[in-house]
Amino acid sequence: MYDWANSAFATTMMAAVLPVYYSDVAAVHLAGNRAETYWGYTQSIAMLLVAVLSPILGAIADYTGSKLKFLSVFMLLGVSSSVLMAFAGEGDWMLASILMVLGSIGYSGGNTFYDAMLADGVPQELRDRVSSQGYAYGYAGGGLLLLINVIMIEGWEMLGFPSKTFATQMAFITVGIWWLLFSIPILRSVKQVKKMRGNHGNGEIVRAGFVRIGQTFKLLKRYPELLKYMASFWFFNDGINTVIVMATIYGAGIGIETSDLIIALLITQFVGWPCTILFGKLAGRFGSKRMLYYSLAVYIVIVGLGFFMTSAIHFYALAIMVGFVQGGSQAVARSIYANLVPPSRTGEFFGFLSLSSKFSSFAGPFVFSVVGTITGSSRLAILSLIAFFVIGIALLWKVNLEKGAREAAEEISA
Repeated sequence: MYDWANSAFATTMMAAVLPVYYSDVAAVHLAGNRAETYWGYTQSIAMLLVAVLSPILGAIADYTGSKLKFLSVFMLLGVSSSVLMAFAGEGDWMLASILMVLGSIGYSGGNTFYDAMLADGVPQELRDRVSSQGYAYGYAGGGLLLLINVIMIEGWEMLGFPSKTFATQMAFITVGIWWLLFSIPILRSVKQVKKMRGNHGNGEIVRAGFVRIGQTFKLLKRYPELLKYMASFWFFNDGINTVIVMATIYGAGIGIETSDLIIALLITQFVGWPCTILFGKLAGRFGSKRMLYYSLAVYIVIVGLGFFMTSAIHFYALAIMVGFVQGGSQAVARSIYANLVPPSRTGEFFGFLSLSSKFSSFAGPFVFSVVGTITGSSRLAILSLIAFFVIGIALLWKVNLEKGAREAAEEISA
């Protein structure tokens, strides 16, 4: 249910509604392409702050046994930022940027602790299924609220709103309410075993968090299968994220209308819901590694077909294909990682993964941009992403998941 809750931010705020609102309303008075540039800076600052904070906070959460508390704090930060976005009107690009940074920290920071709780509360044999169900609920929840928000915005007159801008601002408030309301189940139902803090003060706990990060770097070499899997993850996850963040821009660049792009995003959400659940069941039957191979191979096909795409119908077809594998690949990748990390350090290891993947995530868009600049063709640029999936598959081939799980279970104390 927390996937259902926070995916509202991912769809409405990050992907579909807020970027257009930022350009057309909040940054409407900026000249040239400054709106797009400032939006890019906003995203970069947010991801950098998340990357720096995640492993430190994860280590502190492990040390104090308070992942759920940290999740609550970051959730409330994201909720507050979403609601306050309603007050960012025409020309308020600075306020919108600040709130987007805070909201992104709330979303990504909260996910660091949420992901780490998978290893704490779910038996290993059920992690593929539970992780997949979470992503599936995220697709359903995020897609449902996005559909509601699109109806609010496009039907603003019929619904009695004074303007389309006001309707959009009300949509931002619904994101915060949705996120808060559907976070209640995890906050009420999940019980976490508390660790003894003794008489340590907050300053000492923070210092202990930094110490544990240093220990994490030293410990990584003791988990060779985990290291190999992380290297694979950096490549294929960067490929997946680049497809996500560049798809709309790529589609718009070849002449696909904005309405078609939003419809395609909704298609991905609702196709992804049942397919992700099915993917988790298949991973339990055929093995998570084999299903991850399958999903990455499908991505290679998607990118290859994207090279030939010319119409909205083609974009819809690719959106359906992405829905088949996007949630499943991310869910299985998350559960595999949970099986490879030492049980008492899930927070800091998931924080470290967040840190490393955020810093590595610049590579996909960078390669896309460089190839596009050199060749003058966005089609060749999208084709270059195949390399990330091929390298990811090759590195994944070297990972022995059974051996890695044994290494994690034995857990050598620092």
